[in-house]
Amino acid sequence: MKANIGINEENRSAVSAQLAKLLADEYVLYTKTRNAHWNIEGPDFHAMHLFFESQYQQLDDVMDSVAERIRKIGHYAPATLTQLLQLTHLTEASVNKNTSTGFLKELLEDHESIITFIRGNINPFANEYHDAGTSDFITGLLETHEEMAWMLRAHFA
Repeated sequence: MKANIGINEENRSAVSAQLAKLLADEYVLYTKTRNAHWNIEGPDFHAMHLFFESQYQQLDDVMDSVAERIRKIGHYAPATLTQLLQLTHLTEASVNKNTSTGFLKELLEDHESIITFIRGNINPFANEYHDAGTSDFITGLLETHEEMAWMLRAHFA
């Protein structure tokens, strides 16, 4: 049954397309954070292993909420690796060594890229596509990513 939520199909489709890109970015960031958790080396191994675990657990919840938001507005979430890699703004390739500094820098850059993407969609979702619910939803995600980025950035102080 089609969603009858007071937003026309054209607008729901446009919002869903942007959310699909966000979901792809979240998935790639989640995978890269898992990589950091699994492959971290160095004298700070244990602390960083636990830190990255807490971050990927947060991202798992974020991914699920983005996919569910896509479903709530009447569309299907991309769910194959092929689809996600075609939609993401991020690169899955890791260019750094398996050290905390390398992983932290790379993950921070990805969070900041997602923050910028989200920030650029808050007003269009509300004003152009008349979807205040999704605008509010991604504002919450923005705050989550800002906090996660802060936690990463704090390692460089």
